[in-house]
This record gives sequence, structure tokens and C-alpha cells, in this order.
Amino acid sequence: MLSRLSRSSNSVRLISTRASLAAAASKNQVLLSRHVPEVDPEMYEILQGERSRQKHSITLIPSENFTSKAVMDLLGSEMQNKYSEGYPGERYYGGNKFIDKAESLCQKRALEVFGLDPDQWGVNVQPLSGAPANLYAYSAILDTGDRLMGLDLPDGGHLSHGYQTASGTKISFISKYFQTMPYRVDPKTGLIDYATLELTSKLFRPKVIVAGASAYARELDYNRFREIANSCGAYLMSDMAHISGLVAAGVTESPFKYSDIVTTTTHKSLRGPRGAMIFFRKGIRKVTKKGKEIPYELEKKINFSVFPGHQGGPHNHTISALAVALKQASTPEFKTYQKQVVENARVFGEELIKKGFKLVSGGTDTHLILIDLTPLGIDGARLEAILERLNIAANKNTIPGDKSALFPSGLRVGTPAMTSRGFGAAEFSQVAAYIEIAAKLAARLKNQESSDNKDSRSKLDNFKQLCHDSSEVQCLAQEISEWVGQYPVPGEI
Repeated sequence: MLSRLSRSSNSVRLISTRASLAAAASKNQVLLSRHVPEVDPEMYEILQGERSRQKHSITLIPSENFTSKAVMDLLGSEMQNKYSEGYPGERYYGGNKFIDKAESLCQKRALEVFGLDPDQWGVNVQPLSGAPANLYAYSAILDTGDRLMGLDLPDGGHLSHGYQTASGTKISFISKYFQTMPYRVDPKTGLIDYATLELTSKLFRPKVIVAGASAYARELDYNRFREIANSCGAYLMSDMAHISGLVAAGVTESPFKYSDIVTTTTHKSLRGPRGAMIFFRKGIRKVTKKGKEIPYELEKKINFSVFPGHQGGPHNHTISALAVALKQASTPEFKTYQKQVVENARVFGEELIKKGFKLVSGGTDTHLILIDLTPLGIDGARLEAILERLNIAANKNTIPGDKSALFPSGLRVGTPAMTSRGFGAAEFSQVAAYIEIAAKLAARLKNQESSDNKDSRSKLDNFKQLCHDSSEVQCLAQEISEWVGQYPVPGEI
């Protein structure tokens, strides 16, 4: 009797437990199917704020862009849910049938959009971003302590090309992992000093020379870089992160003809998701005097450096979105867009010069402009700060000869993002006028800074407060917000 009662009690508890689990599972399914406004109103408010900021701001940062609705669709898709360490056909997880298809399609399109023969070039599309991609590429062909040369940071280079101060402090870990020596621009012309690079490379004998920049407005002479690399036996690695969209559209010189390795981000002028690619040559690198062929052997080394050397599972939603962006980059509309990017930069630069601004190197060949603010008596940090108050996003930047990256003498601006929003020559002429007003306001407000502030940061904080309190700044900010808000943001809801 007691046994039957016990079994009955257990059955009741089991049924109750199953019912509770079923109810919890149902609630979980409801939770998983809800959108952000329901699940997290606080985060949704932040999202809405950023959407509004983007729509009502003039985006001049040359490394930023507005990607397409189709790319955004993939970034928020089910491709996010899959783990897939390894490469197509060689995964460490099951269930990658469609992930393999997506990555292979992305690789195929990457080669096609840049006009590359798959027998001569390969590409890895798994790097998470540009600086890691550069590290992976270096690590594939350099041992710790080997030598590397890249454009100096104050002269327009990037931290991922190595950087250490004059006192020897190694700011970039690239300069800790490897021995780095910079090449520089001619201080008079603002152009890369290839003659000095040729001399120093023969003395330093780097294993890699990096042709690439983050704040250099002129086309690179890849042929000259190739000759210099050959003369000292170095690999030529080109970092085309900023200009890859221009290269894809054929509106600037391609580095592929001359390079051994080419790296790029995918979210700048290419207008894709935030990721990166590493392209590498295949076949024969050189033939010795005795006729022996020396192969590149880059494919295995670079792929191994990416995974398992530095990364785990790739971001499949990003790779899938990149495949879409690469398809878009092969269209006539994309080529027209890139031509407009360059034309807008030319007009923008000319308008700035007319208004008395000095440009490093005297102008631009590409999508970006570097303004030298020293004749105006203001620094890039203050001009960036007042522009942000005016709903204009630009970035302070070092120029040749600068000692401080926090209070540099330059401002970097570019045209890709606002060209995506429909800006043409007339609009960029208006933007130049706004920057002129902002520079004059910044000089005036700087003179009003409190003399009690001794250190630079306190002075900048005081300057920002003056901008915040200025009725003139507030009125102009409203004008700019209303003006730029008329132009659509790609993919906006």
C-alpha cells in the first residue's frame, strides 16, 4: 500500500516538474523571439540615440562609412550562431555545409573584385580587423626580433606598422615583437621620401617593408616600393585598408601588381562589415642565379597564422556580410560612387585652401585630407572638440614633426561616408565653410580659457565647457543638424 502511494506521489511530482519545465521553456522561447525595445529598453534608447547622431551629423572621419542594408541583414542573421574553426572542407566542428559555401563564395568574390587570378593569388577572409590582420601577416613570415619598416606614425603611418618614440618607448606592440625602423615624408613637400627609404633599407635590411598609410593623402608609388624591397631582399606588404574601395573601382593604382602580400580592412571605403582580409601570392617568388625556383609558400603560413596561430572560430556573419559587400563592389554603381568620393575630396581640399587652410602635401589624390592647423594657432584636439559640438565628426591627427598624439597639429577629414549619403561638390563646399567658422570660433574660445588651468587636459576640458555654453555654437549646431538630417542614411528604418 505504502509502495503504491509512494509511486503515485513520485508520478505527481514528475508531472509537476515536466509542467514547470515546459512553462519555463515556453517563456524562454518568448524571450528569445522578442526585439530589443521589449527585451532591453535601456539599450534600445542608446541605439536610437546613435541612429539620430549619425543621421544628424556630418561624418568626415575617412575610416568610417555607412554600409548597405543588405550587409546589415547578414550581420544580424543566423550566420552568427555557428562555430566553425578551420577552413572550408577542413573544420573542427560539424554542421558547416552552408558556412563553407559562404566563406568560399566570399574568397571567390574577393579575388574577382580586385581582378586577381586564383592561380596566382589566394585570400584569407577570417581576420577580425585590420591591425590583427597585419600582425597575422607579419607573424607568418617573421620570427620574433626580425626587422620591419613602415611609415612613421606622425608622418601618416599606422600603429600596426610599428611605432616607438624618439626616447625609445615602444608604443605599438609590433615594435616589441619585431625590430622596427620607420621611413618618413619629406618635411618640405609632405611626400614620402623614397630616396632616403632606399638608403636606410639597405643599411637596416628589413625582412618586410610595409607600403600603406592611415593619414597620407597621396597615391603610393608601389613600383618604387617594389624596387626598394628587391634591393634589400624584403617582402613588400601593402596595407590598402583606407583605399581598398578605390582600388576595387579602379580609381587609384592597385598594389597587387607589385606586392607579395596585401592586407585590408573591409569597412572603410570598401563599405562592408567590420572585418579584414589578407591576400597572398602563390607560385614562384624568385629564381636563383643557378636557375633554382624559390616558391612563395605563403598560403599555408598565413592560413596557419590566422588559425590556429592567433584566432579561434571565425565570425561567419561578418564573412557572409563581406561576400555581399564584395558583390556590391563589383557593380557599375559602386565604381561611380568611388569616382565621386575622389572628386568630392578634390573639391573639398580646394575649398579649404581657398579659405586659408594649409593642407599637408598641398592637396589630395585620394579620399582623405590632412589639414595643418599650425598657422591658425589651434590644435587638432580643440578643433575636433568644437566640431563634435557642431554635429561634425572629424578626428585630430598628427602631422609630420608633431610630438604629441593627444594634442596634435592636424585634423583628418575624408569623403567616403557623406558621399554614401548623397553629398556632392556643393555640399562639401558648404562643409568647408562650416569648418572655417568652427576654426575661427575655436581660436576665439581658446583665448577665453581660464588661466588657472595649468595642464593641457584641464585646459581642453575648460575649452569643451566653453563650447558647450556658447550660444553661437548652439545655434550653428542646430543649423547643421537640420541641414544634414535631410540626407538619407543608407538602410535607415
